[in-house]
Amino acid sequence: MSIKMVVTDLDGTLLNSTGAVSTTDLHTLEKLGSNGVVRAIATGRSPFSYTQVLPDDFPVDYLIFSSGAGVLDLSTKELLYATEISEKQVQLIVNELMRHKVDFMVHEPIPSNHRFLYYRSGNNNPDFEQRLAIYRPFCQPFAPGVSYGSSAAQIIAILPHDVVWFEKLRHCFPMLKVIRATSPLDGHSIWMEIFRNDVSKALGINHICKQLGINANGVMTIGNDYNDLDMLNHYPNSFVVSNAPNELKEKYTVVRSNNDSGFSHAVEMAFGRL
Repeated sequence: MSIKMVVTDLDGTLLNSTGAVSTTDLHTLEKLGSNGVVRAIATGRSPFSYTQVLPDDFPVDYLIFSSGAGVLDLSTKELLYATEISEKQVQLIVNELMRHKVDFMVHEPIPSNHRFLYYRSGNNNPDFEQRLAIYRPFCQPFAPGVSYGSSAAQIIAILPHDVVWFEKLRHCFPMLKVIRATSPLDGHSIWMEIFRNDVSKALGINHICKQLGINANGVMTIGNDYNDLDMLNHYPNSFVVSNAPNELKEKYTVVRSNNDSGFSHAVEMAFGRL
């Protein structure tokens, strides 16, 4: 068996449209573990957000969280890797986003990166307001004109579905990693995720690979959105579920949708019958 590690995205890939993992996919994860295959989830969620959708005994070994800003060993709860944006860079990003009248959230450093300060531009932005409602106990408004005064795990700007505007903003931050993600809330808005320039799901996976002595050919990845592109491009055994955007389906092997146990379909294609 040449595949030593299986890495799946969470929302829209392993989780179905009701936010659950199918019985078929759960059994597949258990079988992978029984066969000595390392199981990892690579998600845009923080560790806190991850615990809101999956139980503590879920059959996964590693969590690559916040799009690769950190890596957690789920068996020991040890934080293996973490990155942050410097205080100086945070202030520059905040100033630029306010200048462009963008709604954004500045997340505290890991491991408290489910907490954030937010800035409202005054534009109509229901997706932004929905995320604020979800995190109401963990967020407070950012005061314009006051220095932020801290490093940050990431900054998330929530935009309407306007790729041209996203690209224009992205070019304002050439020294940082800017990742495009489709909102998991309304399925349409663009989340512009800003990180230190060495952050990606692929680099998070690579951190585990180095620790375990696994090469790129020994990794299978599966995703559904633009924030999965780094890992899908980096590892040769890559799949996308059929609910992914067409431009991803044109580049990678397509399996069944997240509502039809697409994860298990990908594992079957990569391994044959376990």
